[in-house]
This record gives sequence, structure tokens and C-alpha cells, in this order.
Amino acid sequence: MRDLHAITGTNLSPLCFGCMQFGGASDAVASQAMFEACLGHGINFFDTAHTYNGGQSERFLGKFVKHDRENLIIATKAGYTGGSSGDNIFKQFDESRVRLDLDTIDILYLHRWDAETSLLETFETLSRLQESGKIRYIGVSNFAAWQVMKAQGVANLVGTRIDVIQPMYSLIKRQAEVEIFPMAIDEGIAVAPYSPLGSGLLTGKYLSGGTGRLSTDKRYAARYGQDWMAETAQGLSDIATEMGIDAATLAVAWAARHIAVTAPIISARSVAQLQPSLEALDLKLTDEAYDRIEALSVRPAPATDRLEEAVF
Repeated sequence: MRDLHAITGTNLSPLCFGCMQFGGASDAVASQAMFEACLGHGINFFDTAHTYNGGQSERFLGKFVKHDRENLIIATKAGYTGGSSGDNIFKQFDESRVRLDLDTIDILYLHRWDAETSLLETFETLSRLQESGKIRYIGVSNFAAWQVMKAQGVANLVGTRIDVIQPMYSLIKRQAEVEIFPMAIDEGIAVAPYSPLGSGLLTGKYLSGGTGRLSTDKRYAARYGQDWMAETAQGLSDIATEMGIDAATLAVAWAARHIAVTAPIISARSVAQLQPSLEALDLKLTDEAYDRIEALSVRPAPATDRLEEAVF
């Protein structure tokens, strides 16, 4: 696995905190409380994006990191809006750097694939930012495996590389196991997957009539609205009850245990909501427990029809 310690000099925590709620569902007080709770549990990896809450997420995080910057790994993302042209990346990155009030950002992700812009233009821009010392690592988010490899080839042409990727991954979203994870292992790319709780479905709150993004946002309702997903959430809740722990703790620990995963991204709106995910840091799943949880959802078919040659 790619060692992010090699350049940053900082040992990466096994979980990353996603600051998507900072300045949105979480005000300054709640956001800072979550940030400090993460520090108290040894988390030093924080993820935000140019587009989160009109820039408030980056502004909040920038204020919080002031006193311990050298021991933290800060990631942000560009290109969700406006594409991945050189001009747009430079513009958004400069805005992000001002909001974060940082000279150097550890990881800059392309927030999504841009089919309209030359990869050469994009990676020449990222390479310049890297050479100038403004970023340390280049990452990509929401890329398919073929897109990562196509981009990696272009990155190599301009003397750089993709060091980290950010796919979706949870017990109910396992497509990354097919090609993304094997690719990352083979290429030595770190993996920081998001949504290990399946946007809250795996916490069990919807099973008891709770509300959240799945009940208010049509995109998330469509993404997580299949009956088998609710059945998987119920099965996880049953195992969690049997073990005497929170279902969210189990969901995060399960996602973190995959050999390809470097640090799942956890998030919340309050410290109380965050706490079960933080408890995954201390949970060591046995092989038996991991297999029981794994069996709750369908393992995706391998990327080959020659099943006798597939490695599971």
C-alpha cells in the first residue's frame, strides 16, 4: 500500500474525518467539537472540498487546524463544478487555499471525472502545483478503475502520479471490490473510501422510523432504496445487538478491514452521532465476525468470466 508517511512525515490515522457537514448541518460550535473529538481519538486526516457549503467547510477547517498543522493531513477537492481545466483547477485551488489559510495542502483530489477536458492539461496543472510545493499528493475521487489507470498513464508522462483515490464503499456498496481495489493494491495507491455507513442506512436509524438524507433527498433515496439493502441493514443491526455494540461501529470496522483500504472517511453532524464511528478504532473484528457481516450482502461478481481463475 502506498505509504503517505513517506512524504508528509506524518503517520496517517486509520480513519479520516469528512468535513462535509461543517458550515452546513453543523454550525461552528458543533463542527469544532467534532474536530476536537477526532483529535482526541488520534485522527489526523481531514477531508473537505471546494464545493462544500459554499466554502464554509474549508473556512471552518482552516480555523481548527491552526494550532496543530504539522501533525495533520489535510485534503480538499477541486473540479466538481466547472470541470478539470487548468484555469478552473488553479482558480478553485487558490480559493480553497485562502479559505483554509494554508501554504500547502497535503492532498488535492479531482472531485470527479471530466470527459470534456484533456487529461494532459489537467495533470500538467496538478504537476505544477506539486512542483511549486502547494500540494503534496494528487488524488482522484469518484473515478472508475479504467479512468484511474488512464489518468495515471498521463500523470506518469508529466512526471507525477496518483497517490490516493476516494471511491464509495460500504457493506451495501461493494462495487469497488471488483476492479478499483485490486487496481489500487497492484499500483500501490492509497484508498480513502467514503460513506462506510451507506449514508446512514447501516446505522439502523431508518429501520426504526428515523429520518435523514435517504428520506429527504431523491438522489440518496434512489441510491440506497433497494429492498435488499434494508434487509442487509437489519441483519447488521441484529449482529450488532448480539455483540453489544452499535451497528455504525460494525459498519465502519468492516469497511476498514479490507486489505485495500487505507482510511475510511467517517462523518457526522454532532459528536453524539460521530461517537459510534470513532469506536470502530478500537474494534478488531475476528475473521468469523467479518465473514458473518460480509455474508449479509452479495459479493459482486469478479471482473472476469473465467471464474476458476478469479481470486476472492
